[in-house]
Amino acid sequence: MDRGQPLTEALFYILLAARKPVHGYGIIQEVAALTGGRVNLGPGTLYGAINSLLEKGWIVLYSAEAGSRRKKEYLITEAGREVFAGELRRLRELVSNGKKMEEET
Repeated sequence: MDRGQPLTEALFYILLAARKPVHGYGIIQEVAALTGGRVNLGPGTLYGAINSLLEKGWIVLYSAEAGSRRKKEYLITEAGREVFAGELRRLRELVSNGKKMEEET
């Protein structure tokens, strides 16, 4: 996945949740709240995605409590914001074109 590829729904919501410092469980809670419970990120999915986002430089480890896996907080980077903004533009285009097609029928 690179900047030209669409984001998965999980990655989209993780980047959205990381607009402020947030720990893994906080991401799970926020995504569930934003989607009315439709998207439930399991720990394996979440931490696999977080590792991928860290490797790509789209989020950073904001803070971590020494010796604790649970107290790590993540924050979106400028590169992550750019990717997120590009995905938002792509999704808006999809919706706009869908509405146009719907109006024609």
